[in-house]
Amino acid sequence: MDYLPIFVNLRQKPCLVIGGSDIALRKINLLLKAQAQVTCVSPAFCDGIKNLSIKGHISIVNKKFESSDISNQSVIISATNDSSLNASVSEIAQKARIPANIVDSPKLSSFIMPSIVDRSPVIIAVSSAGKAPVLARIIRAKLETVIPNAYGTLAEIAGEYRQKVKDRFSKIKDRRAFWEVIFSGVIAEKVFSGRISEARDDIDKQLNDSLEMELGEVYLVGAGPGDPDLLTFKALRLIQQADVVLYDRLVSKEVMELVRRDSELIYVGKKGGSDESTRQIDINEQLVEIAKSGKRVCRLKGGDPFIFGRGGEEIESLSEHGIPFQVVPGITAASGCSSYSGIPLTHRDYSQSCRFVTAHLKNGTTNLPWEEFVVDQQTIVFYMALSGANYISKKLIEHGMNKDMPIAIIEKGTMPEQKVYITTLSELPNLLTKEDIYAPTLMIVGEVVKLNKKLNWYGIK
Repeated sequence: MDYLPIFVNLRQKPCLVIGGSDIALRKINLLLKAQAQVTCVSPAFCDGIKNLSIKGHISIVNKKFESSDISNQSVIISATNDSSLNASVSEIAQKARIPANIVDSPKLSSFIMPSIVDRSPVIIAVSSAGKAPVLARIIRAKLETVIPNAYGTLAEIAGEYRQKVKDRFSKIKDRRAFWEVIFSGVIAEKVFSGRISEARDDIDKQLNDSLEMELGEVYLVGAGPGDPDLLTFKALRLIQQADVVLYDRLVSKEVMELVRRDSELIYVGKKGGSDESTRQIDINEQLVEIAKSGKRVCRLKGGDPFIFGRGGEEIESLSEHGIPFQVVPGITAASGCSSYSGIPLTHRDYSQSCRFVTAHLKNGTTNLPWEEFVVDQQTIVFYMALSGANYISKKLIEHGMNKDMPIAIIEKGTMPEQKVYITTLSELPNLLTKEDIYAPTLMIVGEVVKLNKKLNWYGIK
């Protein structure tokens, strides 16, 4: 290692910052987060530093730096563009044996400032030894996406119980095993979802050996339309900690690649008119049964669980059996597929409203309010429309919609294989005869479809 990573207690300790620029301001803000007493020396100050001084958060000295400014500080930071001044600060600090950071000059610095992931009291520092600070920031950004803010709360709670755990378990290995259960199980997830009092109660029960076989928990997670980059941070975290994953046929293989390798996978897909479909009542029963065994279950659903996903039925069943659950929204197909096709669902010139409609037909027909669809400046999005597209076209024309109304059929939206077919209401049957189009598909009806040619940023047919 070029540097030993350490964490320094600067609470109420005097620290000196030399320079009055925005760069100096960023360093001052970091020192203030560490509760340091900051003095800033410079012949000029940016507005941010002036404001901190006015509010009494720091002291400023409006003059050029002099060697006598360095006395008994705990840390010194020089943030100027004067190379000779920076070198002088470094030399004086070294003689005084005071840690000094010279911004953008690792060779003159006795310590360097890392990129920080702040989940206080959990702090993660990332450094490239001053060789590639942009890379360190990129790595920090990646860590930010997978470490929930509530880790700090979890650490605070652990601190509250640390002595009790020591008193309860005399051996280090037993204490370690206890905390591993707390930090990686249902109790931690309760903290992450804001159920702090429940988490504390469960820790007390664990310490008193009175915690019986706990119910597991069900995570109803929206997997989005296919592109794994569209998952939320919370969705990714829950997917990767589930013991069992129940997934449907609309969940892409790319999303499934993110599931924990040792998780049990159970396919519960549906397909209209197919014997291979899993009955909804069977899915509900499986979720209850597995959760009652104490396992964490992720019910992974394409799109959003509450938009034609029957998620409401599943959590109704869980609620009736007293099973704890969480719901994580996903990007619904209408939003994802339209965005990746360059078709805004609303637009000031074309559409002031949008309707989401399930086109899943039963016995070859569907009971829909067709008259309400024939409205100027409205976009209609039909889910699961491929098998009933000809019928939809016919009914819309019968109820007065312009036969030249633009239509988009989006196949495998947001995925590399995405295809967008543009046609009109009257020409839709010809398109379906001419092209081999495969589910999953989404159909968008409305004047906004005209924007596809201009706004198709994803660049795929």
